[in-house]
Amino acid sequence: MKRIPLLFLLALAACATVPPPASAGPTAGIGQVAAVESIRVRPLALLEDSRCPASVRCVWAGQVRIRAEIMSSSSREVREMTSDKPVTVAGGTLTLVEVEPSKVAPVATDPRSYRFTFRFDR
Repeated sequence: MKRIPLLFLLALAACATVPPPASAGPTAGIGQVAAVESIRVRPLALLEDSRCPASVRCVWAGQVRIRAEIMSSSSREVREMTSDKPVTVAGGTLTLVEVEPSKVAPVATDPRSYRFTFRFDR
């Protein structure tokens, strides 16, 4: 008798879909705008992606550098941003916290497929 409810629950679980994980913050691709609180960020160009590919052992994890237009209510400027290195802007710090897709060796990633996630801290 207890097997029927268990089978029913397993059948329901098999039909369930899991939503993709929420990103750490607002995300934008090259030329797109991410609204991060009162700041808007438009990645303009990928300058460097020296991250260690997932299938390779590296001494250094690497970094991503982009050129981005950063807009606030009082200013508009083009700045270089490096992953996990905050830049001071509009009374706080703006950080490039996540870059997708992950790097895969030896395949080059099309710059149009990159998505950059930002965080603003006051």
